[in-house]
Amino acid sequence: MPRAGTRSASSDTTGWVVPESLRPELARRYGPVLAGAEADRALRALALFASCGDRVTLRALELGHPPLVGIVDYKTQREERIDPEAFEPLAARRRLRVKNPAGTLTDGLCDAVRELVAAGGGLLEVDGEEDLGSLALVETLPAGATVIYGIPGAGVSFVRVDATAKEHVRQLIGRMERRKVDLGD
Repeated sequence: MPRAGTRSASSDTTGWVVPESLRPELARRYGPVLAGAEADRALRALALFASCGDRVTLRALELGHPPLVGIVDYKTQREERIDPEAFEPLAARRRLRVKNPAGTLTDGLCDAVRELVAAGGGLLEVDGEEDLGSLALVETLPAGATVIYGIPGAGVSFVRVDATAKEHVRQLIGRMERRKVDLGD
């Protein structure tokens, strides 16, 4: 993904916006989707991994197996709030905050993912929606890592990072609309 240019003091940034025509493809399942004890076993077996979503990040922490990077927005699909203290083990490594509107993958979110991976991990707090952060994780993590994210009502998706996954993410991003995004500041 291209790097962001110099940031201005305005409330605009640049990013990729999901067009309506791409939503069904983004909703498809990539990698196995596991639930319950099976998901817990698979999660515990992961070596290098990152998580996108409050519930999956929280579950990894509850199992004593924290991800390298966890991306959260402190709410769930049902708008249930998650206590920020629950993510303190990740935040203790490093904490970054970005704004990322729904249906958007901002340069700021992508840059923050790269920064956290390079710095040895931590917590990325998103003001807005974190869902597309999984794309930035696949793009950034090395081959052999895994990206996990929740599928509401189904379980946890486990995406193995390899050349095929990275190319798929690049193609998806290439089909998004690149434009200025209002962050609402």
